[in-house]
Amino acid sequence: MTQPLIETFERGALSGWRIVTEHAELLIARQGAQVLGYQRTGEPPLLWLSDQALFKAGKSVRGGVPVCWPWFGNLQRNPAAVQAEYHGAEAPAHGLVRGRDWTLLGIEEQGNDVRVTLSLPEAQQGLPGWPHNVELTLLVELGQCLRLTLTSRNLDDRPLTLSQALHSYFAVSDVRQVQVPEVAGLDYLETLEDWAQRRQYDALAFSGETDRIYLQPPARLSIVDPGYSRRITLDTQGSRSAVIWNPWTERAAELPDMAAEGWQGMLCIETANAWDNIVTLAPGASHSLAVTLASEPL
Repeated sequence: MTQPLIETFERGALSGWRIVTEHAELLIARQGAQVLGYQRTGEPPLLWLSDQALFKAGKSVRGGVPVCWPWFGNLQRNPAAVQAEYHGAEAPAHGLVRGRDWTLLGIEEQGNDVRVTLSLPEAQQGLPGWPHNVELTLLVELGQCLRLTLTSRNLDDRPLTLSQALHSYFAVSDVRQVQVPEVAGLDYLETLEDWAQRRQYDALAFSGETDRIYLQPPARLSIVDPGYSRRITLDTQGSRSAVIWNPWTERAAELPDMAAEGWQGMLCIETANAWDNIVTLAPGASHSLAVTLASEPL
């Protein structure tokens, strides 16, 4: 057994850590505690990173796994209880933590496995426009698979309400050929048509722009990808929503950090607590949102 390789890297204005084990290679940026890349040995990348990604201070990178917190998406589309926690003039999409540098608490080796723990001390001091005290950590565990655990602990003396997501971008051979079978039978919100609630009757396939919030999904979701002859699996905990997104042609053309055809090779399935599936933390209480990513041959 060879020891893991752990080294720092810089890309544009961002810095972070590159970890290579017998099983996989992992890239984590300090900014946003964002996993930028994850590739299992001998396989195509499991996570997608845009060829035109911008590595700028204060801007989330297009790809990997951005952390959305303490709200998901447009704040005005969140329940009133989440909106009421924020007092700033402008509310950035997907919350306040994606563009901030996190603190490395430690990198721990356990044989050929590696555990990386990061925290955001600013969340305990009151983020801009958000006067609360929360211990926020992200644990990244690299072994035979990749596991991310986002933990929020309310240190205030009053309840706190939030929404959140681990916004995973997955690499696929061609999104027009893949399916997500486990959403069959679920209700979802069709955000592209005035957030109407609908029912998914069959496996989800893709033939146009997709932006849906699936309600009460099962603990395991998967992407069946015949082109790569693999099934990507997501095993989740603490999640009551799954957001599935692909921008397709017109929306992708509007994104400066995505190539015109970049949408073909990616699919987002976000482990989330969104819409009405929000989290309310009593004083002293904590909540963990977790996902384990793996793949298996078809």
